Amino acid sequence: MSETTNLPIDKVRANFPSLSTTDEGQRRIYFDNAAGTQVPKQTIDRIVDFFHRFNSNTGVFNPTSVEVDALYADATKAMADFLGTDDPGEVLIGANMTTLTYQLSRSLAHRFEPGDEIIISRMEHEGNVTPWLQMAEDNGLTVKWLEFDRDSWRVEPALLEPLLNDRTRLLALNYASNLTGGVNDVKTLTGMAQAAGAIVYVDAVQFASHRLIDVVDLGCDFLACSPYKFYGPHIGVVFGKRAILEALHAYKLRCATDELPLRFSLGTPAFELIAGLMGTLEYFQWVAAEVGISGDRRQQFEGAYAAMGAHEDALSERLLAGLLAMPGLSLQGARTLKDRVATFSFTHDRHPASEIAQQLSAEGVYCHWGDNYAFEVARALALDPHEGVLRLGLGHYNTLREVDEALASIEQVLAG
Repeated sequence: MSETTNLPIDKVRANFPSLSTTDEGQRRIYFDNAAGTQVPKQTIDRIVDFFHRFNSNTGVFNPTSVEVDALYADATKAMADFLGTDDPGEVLIGANMTTLTYQLSRSLAHRFEPGDEIIISRMEHEGNVTPWLQMAEDNGLTVKWLEFDRDSWRVEPALLEPLLNDRTRLLALNYASNLTGGVNDVKTLTGMAQAAGAIVYVDAVQFASHRLIDVVDLGCDFLACSPYKFYGPHIGVVFGKRAILEALHAYKLRCATDELPLRFSLGTPAFELIAGLMGTLEYFQWVAAEVGISGDRRQQFEGAYAAMGAHEDALSERLLAGLLAMPGLSLQGARTLKDRVATFSFTHDRHPASEIAQQLSAEGVYCHWGDNYAFEVARALALDPHEGVLRLGLGHYNTLREVDEALASIEQVLAG
């Protein structure tokens, strides 16, 4: 078991082949999970099995094609359970979150008129900014910026309220910042925006890595996530309310189906990666069984995320305490675990982020630096535009020993 929770960490780590990979004998500490996680054997095996037995296109009577059709249907059902909707037609699978967001922004533009207003929060990853900025520019819309509170590291309702009016048409909102780790009260903010007549588009890419999502409870109109950030393959997924998706102008081939969810599928889906996504979701079910959780698939996801989240919280508490004790280090985010995920960014008064990252990488501590595509966040925090932050992102397969080793490496670099 884990040092602090009921997660069987040794068995978990045995499911991830890359965790045992070394570089000329040097171990790897994967603290770059905010940029993309490692994948379990279940994901790898599903992809390999697809190429072995089911490598086919869809829509014909060949046994392999029939299997692919069934795979796609199974994947949308499983992702619907993962996201908390009972309608697989509300699950769009595409190349990545940014591509899907661009696509949907062009469709949504048909609902807006010149002079209409959209609101974008300053907490966003650029994937939930530029598509809307360019949509606004193309269609004569007004853009308003929603600030985040520098004490709570969240978008507070009081900051949103004065921006809303009868011309507000869209709110682009982050669930969790990929730079500061701050978590927004999406349900409250969504309710406020919808009361003003706006559509709410949520970027949950960073949140889905750490906490389970319930789109029905949130009430949002759209929610995007990236499986490669939660132990899956490089594809994107967007939830959209059926009523909106059916009414949208769809950019698609003339002969393509008008039925959901394939109505918004451009070209042949990456079926091998969709097979891998099924493997990832099956891995979560395996975790649930290991910690004694049964029930339907949604209940298994809930149990797995509870166990993984508790383990991450224990790691985060140790990492956060260690970082805050280091002289000259400035944490760019909340100093407690309240309303945050396990993504930690910092600057130092003497060492630029790129220098720290290079030295940590040489020690086998994987990390990221820069603005991490959180361009508006970096500008709002007045960070060095060339350096940004040093970012560490924890995952449930990390250990307290790795946290201690990473802290020792960071302390050594900063003392230099």
